[in-house]
Amino acid sequence: MAEFVAFNKNVEVNGRTILSVLDGMKGFEASAKLVLSKNGIENPQPNQWYSQQAWLNAFKEISKTIGEQTLISIGQKVPENAEWPPDVNSLETAFQSIDIAYHMNHRINGTPLFNPETGVMLEGIGHYKYQKTGEKEITMICENPYPCAFDKGVIKSVANRFKPAGVKVSFKEGVAMGCRAGGAHKCTYVIYW
Repeated sequence: MAEFVAFNKNVEVNGRTILSVLDGMKGFEASAKLVLSKNGIENPQPNQWYSQQAWLNAFKEISKTIGEQTLISIGQKVPENAEWPPDVNSLETAFQSIDIAYHMNHRINGTPLFNPETGVMLEGIGHYKYQKTGEKEITMICENPYPCAFDKGVIKSVANRFKPAGVKVSFKEGVAMGCRAGGAHKCTYVIYW
């Protein structure tokens, strides 16, 4: 799975999530709007839907022209902007909820990929897989078309948002397991506290 390439050309992302680009580029909103516009996303609105491929194209441009740190910043804003499951009450449930939130904020052919009323999740965009690997350690496996730097931002933001007071959360990449930026099908991150 390559970065920046939608799994399905009909995937759309909700506008609240798209607005993370503007929030992640605070102080440079004009540049953010220009990049989005050049890639087919004009004046994003929270209740509208936009082509995932257009958003991925904007990420690719940001990666090449501005840098990965900006993609991390954008990823860190996603949990603040995107629709999120309401029952998150711990660090572990927060990490488990990333995949649900990911699916809640995407749709294919007008059908949302997660229905919170039924708990049904549809396929077509990949996943953020949670695995408990120790008493205070989890592994996140990212199999999706988003850039690695963006995923790092999402994971770090979720950790900081939901960690208990006084707890330090650390993060390392599972480099031995490959990375999408290097052509692998997934990226692996180990989070411990």
